[in-house]
Amino acid sequence: MAVLVSVLAFVMTLAGGLAAMRVRDRRHLVLGLAGGLMLGVVAFDLLPESLEMTRHKPLGVPAPMIGFAAGFVLLHVVEQAVAIHRAHEDEYAPHVHTHGAGAGGLLAASALVLHSLVDGLSIGLGFQSGTDVGIFVALAVITHDFADGFNTFTAASLNRADRRPAVLLLLADAAAPVAGAAIGTLATVPEAVLGPYLGTFAGVLLYLAAAEILPEAHSVHPRVMTLCATGVGLVAVLFSVSLAG
Repeated sequence: MAVLVSVLAFVMTLAGGLAAMRVRDRRHLVLGLAGGLMLGVVAFDLLPESLEMTRHKPLGVPAPMIGFAAGFVLLHVVEQAVAIHRAHEDEYAPHVHTHGAGAGGLLAASALVLHSLVDGLSIGLGFQSGTDVGIFVALAVITHDFADGFNTFTAASLNRADRRPAVLLLLADAAAPVAGAAIGTLATVPEAVLGPYLGTFAGVLLYLAAAEILPEAHSVHPRVMTLCATGVGLVAVLFSVSLAG
């Protein structure tokens, strides 16, 4: 049952990625929307969920928030290592953009795939607790998988002319909930592990949205429409989370 329901998550994720592909001629609006969706997922979904999963407080700080800071710094280190911050090229020593360009986006897209795997695990574990619980969890996952697919393709294609890695990661993101649901019906994953992971993932997404996607969205286009697109993304996630709740 869990695997069958997770197929809907597969479809919704693909739909989100295909939507991102089809509106590439409005790239600034796509990026603005993706930035809003990412901020919404971080603020309204990932951080609250991670804090609910674990109350462990190393050094008096909730473990997911330590993961959040670590994820933010991790992507910052990756970005600096490959010097992909194009908006401030003159601040770097002379360098040439090679295959490292867009590495931060690929890392964030890969994290989205792992997040979708965790979503699938949640579906499987939910059905272990009962059909009603499983259906509720599945609805919560499905309602935001469109945003996951949209964000995965957008992040993976950021600063990259070759769209094949983005398509492959989108397919992986779509398949991840199905695989996670299958695993979740057979295994139990401690919430003490999932909580810090979700916090780390939230930090990665926040950095990508704030330091890469939104600045790129505002670089050459009118800002009012882009800001509106970002606001739409935030409201869409808030609405989907409130429905799931």
